[in-house]
Amino acid sequence: MDPYLYQYAIGGAVFGVGLCYAWRQEYLALHGRGLLRLVLLLGGLGFFAGVQGYLQYGDMTVRPPVPHDGSYVRRPALGTGLDYAIVAGYFLAILAIGTWFGRRQKTTRDYFFGGQRFAWWILAISLVATTVGSYSFVKYGTAAYKYGLSSSQSYLNDWFWIPLLIFGWLPILYFSRITSIPEYFERRFGRDVRFWASLFLLLYLVGYVGVNLYTMGRVFETLLGWNVLFAAIVVAVVSACYVTIGGQTSVIMTDLFQGFMLLGVGLLLLVLGIDYLGGFQVFWEYLPRGHRRAFSDFNADGSFPAVGIFWQDAMANSAMFYLLNQGMVMRFMAARTIRDARRAALFMPLVLMPIAACVVASGGWVGRALVQAGVLPDDLPAREAFFITADFLSRPGIFGLVIAALTAALMSTLDTLITAVSAVVVNDFYKPYVRPAAADRELLGVARVSSIAVTLLGIGLVPIFAQYETIYAAHGAFTAAVTPPLVVVLLLSVFWRRFTRVAAVATLVGGLLAITASIFWPVLIEPFSHGVPAGEAGEGLFGGMKQHKFMRALYGLAVSGLIAVVVTLVTRPESAARQRGLVWGTVADAIRSYKGRAGVDRIGPTVAATPVRGGEDARDAASGLPTVVISEALSAASGAMAGDLLYVSDGRAWLGGLRSGHALVAAVEPGDAAQVTLPPGLWEVVAGPRRSDVALRVQRLYS
Repeated sequence: MDPYLYQYAIGGAVFGVGLCYAWRQEYLALHGRGLLRLVLLLGGLGFFAGVQGYLQYGDMTVRPPVPHDGSYVRRPALGTGLDYAIVAGYFLAILAIGTWFGRRQKTTRDYFFGGQRFAWWILAISLVATTVGSYSFVKYGTAAYKYGLSSSQSYLNDWFWIPLLIFGWLPILYFSRITSIPEYFERRFGRDVRFWASLFLLLYLVGYVGVNLYTMGRVFETLLGWNVLFAAIVVAVVSACYVTIGGQTSVIMTDLFQGFMLLGVGLLLLVLGIDYLGGFQVFWEYLPRGHRRAFSDFNADGSFPAVGIFWQDAMANSAMFYLLNQGMVMRFMAARTIRDARRAALFMPLVLMPIAACVVASGGWVGRALVQAGVLPDDLPAREAFFITADFLSRPGIFGLVIAALTAALMSTLDTLITAVSAVVVNDFYKPYVRPAAADRELLGVARVSSIAVTLLGIGLVPIFAQYETIYAAHGAFTAAVTPPLVVVLLLSVFWRRFTRVAAVATLVGGLLAITASIFWPVLIEPFSHGVPAGEAGEGLFGGMKQHKFMRALYGLAVSGLIAVVVTLVTRPESAARQRGLVWGTVADAIRSYKGRAGVDRIGPTVAATPVRGGEDARDAASGLPTVVISEALSAASGAMAGDLLYVSDGRAWLGGLRSGHALVAAVEPGDAAQVTLPPGLWEVVAGPRRSDVALRVQRLYS
């Protein structure tokens, strides 16, 4: 079967369902903003289809391979003392940045969501830094060397989920003020569903911490000969330090720095390789034709089948990552407005992810071209392709930047995972079951302790993941086994109002049991295997997990979906009152809950206003937000009235929301000049004594 047609038939159906939901909620139309959104979505789909279609079917010139001249010999140790001094300096810089920006975390809202004040571009870049882990460089570098551009398919298939994300799930997530994914399930169904969802989410997140630490251990084993576990411990200690202190603000700001770092250095490696070979055309023609295809063979190679990658990555893992990953959810919730959350969600897969695909695979692509050109030997081990290529092309110092980029990728993913786990522990276990009346100070302490605990658990998982032959195999087997039941339950909870509480529990528990059974009896996956070879079983009780490691995702999705539909049809649905603001088509109810009054999913114009320091810190009893007083002139310019929600920020847009906050309008007073009277706490954040006479930027939200 043709992998290109297969992916776009099934992925296109998911995309089409998302368009239908968005159309019915009037986010899309044939005029005005609705038309612009529709054109953007369809244009994005056409872009990816066109690029992958050309790579798969285009007529291309290929240069014959050149025998190796024997000049390159693998050195026992890669890099120099200068390179590792740069890596050490990078560690210190990250610690300094993380602790500096996280020094004022006083509440759990600050710790987990950064005060909900960040601009879309900061979030988008930090999200890419989160997505591109160190395992991405090593995992995709290995795949890129062996299979070529088809390694990028995992980074170019997220667009199928974008309509469901930005017009279905994000508005519910943002306006309902949900602090965690399990909290959503409790509000939608009840505490029992929250409990099971919490267990699944913790398993997923802690496992991801283990994968990342294992990868970094393998990196330092290859470079310096360190013990894998020892190297993992060193990196874990550094990451845990600044996350434990600063929470989400530290994560966002360090990830912003690391995002630029890893994108820049990864592209630098690609540029160095192209320059060494004599230009892009030479580099391109030295890649074998099979290495320039968008998709690998459909099902012949069990270690990298296109159909298996599609179900494991595009369907199960991408849905889990964008819709359910607590780290991603917390990043979207840190946006200053729903518009910023949407822009970040759009910009990331449309612009940054294609760049990231080139970045993480650059070492493998360049390495293969250098082998074809006779520069490197043809017996180059795939797992070392990234490191050898980087070492060969880099002068002293540049290689240190490459390794620092690997460290950046590891830490930018790891810090997000650590804060995500601490959020689940605090919001879904400690507060509901241990201390419902716990104050913010106590919850912050629990969050920091849990950050340390999850780091230790991740270190404990390193020996388990070390049993797999490659990082790609370890990562694929883990996500295919864990994600399907939770993906099915979330999608049906949001987009099928008939879906019931009993069905949610049955799907989570039944799906887990079915996937566990497939580990002991891999033959259960055969009907879903699409002819992909099962592969050899591993050793020990869980040896069957190595068989059908990618197709287990399709099996899990199918079985979980079947359980969900059957049980739903024989059980009673939840009441309409319980669904308000939590399922598609009820965004107006979610906005009413968010604001305390009726509103619409729309952002007002940005207006300049002079700040005035108020006399006392007044807060709205229902929302806990500070209250402000605005002049009639500002009311006329912004359209804001008493009771409306405002976003107030420093006039320097390049700060990305670091000096900003939300407030409710308590009253409108006479005045011909546009002024806003701020309580002392908010005034210190957005204005302060040094900029007391500089105009602020004010926006009315959701009115």
